Amino acid sequence: MIVGRTSAQGIRAVSQALGALHEGKAPQGLDLVAVVLVADAPNRLPLSLLRRIRVIRSVVHVHRVPWIPAWRVGGRPRSLPRKIGALAQLVGTDVHRGSTAS
Repeated sequence: MIVGRTSAQGIRAVSQALGALHEGKAPQGLDLVAVVLVADAPNRLPLSLLRRIRVIRSVVHVHRVPWIPAWRVGGRPRSLPRKIGALAQLVGTDVHRGSTAS
């Protein structure tokens, strides 16, 4: 997985990593499963960033992790969003809705 923030810099770094993989600069035997984009702010993304994410989605599956205020200060949320469940299954972690993050 490639993980990045949804800021302009984070999306640019993800794009550069995907470019390196495409050019064969990844270690042999490495398989990209997905890209994970973690919200960098609680609000909606600007259209320019959404467009860049669409381009990334055209070449690889993208999981978006929403803004979780508790994570900003190192805390644990009372419950996890559903989107986290699909991501947890992808990496083989058992996460139940309503449980806390570890």
